[in-house]
Amino acid sequence: MSLADKVLAVNNDLPIRTKQPVHSGKVRSVYWLTEEDSRRLIREKGYNVADDAPLAIMVISDRISAFDCIWHGEGGLNGVPGKGAALNAISNHWFRLFREQGLADSHILDIPHPFVWIVQKATPVKIEAICRQYITGSMWRSYAKGEREFCGIRLPDDLQKDQKLPELLMTPSTKGILRGIPGVPEADDVNITRQNIEDNFVAFNFKSRDDIARYERLLKEGFEVISKELAKLDQIFVDTKFEFGYVADAEGNEQLIYMDEVGTPDSSRIWDGPAWREGRIVENSKEDFRQVLLNHFPDPDILLNKDRMPEREALARDNALPAEVLMDVSRTYVGIAEKITGQKLALSDHPKADIIAILRDQYGLVD
Repeated sequence: MSLADKVLAVNNDLPIRTKQPVHSGKVRSVYWLTEEDSRRLIREKGYNVADDAPLAIMVISDRISAFDCIWHGEGGLNGVPGKGAALNAISNHWFRLFREQGLADSHILDIPHPFVWIVQKATPVKIEAICRQYITGSMWRSYAKGEREFCGIRLPDDLQKDQKLPELLMTPSTKGILRGIPGVPEADDVNITRQNIEDNFVAFNFKSRDDIARYERLLKEGFEVISKELAKLDQIFVDTKFEFGYVADAEGNEQLIYMDEVGTPDSSRIWDGPAWREGRIVENSKEDFRQVLLNHFPDPDILLNKDRMPEREALARDNALPAEVLMDVSRTYVGIAEKITGQKLALSDHPKADIIAILRDQYGLVD
């Protein structure tokens, strides 16, 4: 068996029983279960949700996305070995700590397999909730050009690249294209201010104005939990993206929860502490892969300029990266996952077959 055969690159073709189209994102695919199967699993497994709550199977892949494109390697390597399992293991670890420390729950009800979550349907808050503890990346590039105000927050003039910020910054942006909100451009991933959110909280899917403060508190507390735990490993939590939504429990109580993934190398920057103290940046996140891409192609503006998306998509489609590039990502993801969880990451030689067998034999979701 080749290494490429062990990678789960396609995750939207599983024979999971569903009556709806499979929604496939850059990394995850979502299978909405039939009403009959949702009710049966809620009853059999004792999930703390309403009897008629819609459930879904969420399957992660080993695909790697950067600059809004999917990349592949030589030798038919259409993903990164171990990446999917690493992302899920890290998210599962942080979600558990959030619950144990009384922050909030997540949308995950069950984990049948390292690649699979059973989730309940949530109403998403339409905000990419971003926290920054250091000035780097896109914020630094804008700051270096003279920009000083970010999401309504004014920064001082004397900051240096990669330094710790005076305080933890929340710099939200839009999730999806929102229309009809005064002062907010109708485009995906547009920076917004707290005032934008307060003035239009219903448009952002908040149930009440008070929930804005609750989302901010969960964002800060979640960031602090992860940051403190990573500090024990001498790793620096630089910045991250959280997503939130609403679900109801079995008694009908609605609650604001964490959703999607948290504190992973895909959604965060994580720096090696010893290297940073020596003045070097060693990434334990996808940012290192992004930098490799910027150095690999002769015209990096294609990757940075949103007006050149057709060229960027052609780059990703027509260029197989050296296999060692993807293996470097594999070592980074598996390594940081094992550090965070304190456990060896169990990888399967036949992930798709294993998933099908478990969902058939233990959950009755495959005919």
